[in-house]
Amino acid sequence: MSTTRLEAFSDGVIAILITIMVLELKVPHGNDWQSLQRPVFTLLLYALSFIYLGIYWNNHHHMFHATSHVSGGILWANLHLLFWLSLVPFATTWMGEHHFTSLPTAIYGIVLLAAAIAYYILQTAIIRKEGPRSKLAQAVGNDFKGKISPFLYLAAILLAFVQPLIADGVYVLVALMWLVPDKRIESRLAQQD
Repeated sequence: MSTTRLEAFSDGVIAILITIMVLELKVPHGNDWQSLQRPVFTLLLYALSFIYLGIYWNNHHHMFHATSHVSGGILWANLHLLFWLSLVPFATTWMGEHHFTSLPTAIYGIVLLAAAIAYYILQTAIIRKEGPRSKLAQAVGNDFKGKISPFLYLAAILLAFVQPLIADGVYVLVALMWLVPDKRIESRLAQQD
C-alpha cells in the first residue's frame, strides 16, 4: 500500500494537536503590558511544544518521502507515534498552569521521551520493511541526534525533580538540536534522482 493515506492522516492529527494547544491558551484579563507577564511562561511553552510538533511533522514528511510502501506494522508504529504526540497538548497545558514544578515538568519530558522512542520504532519498522539498502536506511546512517535525544530527555526528567528550570533548558536544547534541518534524507533522495 502507498504512503499517501498514512501521511494525510498523520498531517491531520498533528494539525489538530496544534489547534488544541492554541485553544488552551488563555487571553490575559488586562489590556496592558503587566497583564502579559503572567502568561509569558505559558506562551513560551506553547512555542516550544509547537516547535516540537513541527519537528515531528517535518521529519515524518521526509521519512515517508523516502518510503515506498507501508505495511500493517508500519501503520501501527505510526499510530503509536501519534498516540504520544497526542499527549503533548495535555503535558503542555499542565506544565503551563503549574510553572516550574517538578511533576508536570517530568511528565512533559516523559511524553517527549516516549514520542522519540515511538519515532525510532517507526523508523526501524520502515527500514526493516524496505531493507538495509533502502533510501531511508542509507539516509539515516549513524543517527547521532536520534540516539542522543532519549538520553537527554531521561536526564531532563530526572533533573525535573532537582531543578525544573534546568530540565526545561534541556528540552529547549533538544528542540534546537532538531530545529537545525536534517538534510540527510533530502540529500539522499536528490542523489538518487
